[in-house]
Amino acid sequence: MGIIKIEVEDILTLKKSHPCGSQQWKVTRIGADIGMKCVKCGHFVMVSRQKLEKAIREINRKGHTLKPIDAIVEIE
Repeated sequence: MGIIKIEVEDILTLKKSHPCGSQQWKVTRIGADIGMKCVKCGHFVMVSRQKLEKAIREINRKGHTLKPIDAIVEIE
């Protein structure tokens, strides 16, 4: 089992929308918790990696759209 590779500057589309109506979040910080900023209103949140990985619908990275299953990296 691996983890989803998330990079700073990725735009994540989540399953549930933010109260402002946007489903897109820009990744600003990586670690055990992921820092994200709402693309529409600029609200900043920190989410645990486990919770975030379940909520991702797609990842937009440098002009390419990936499904979460395509971004999994195996860990040893």
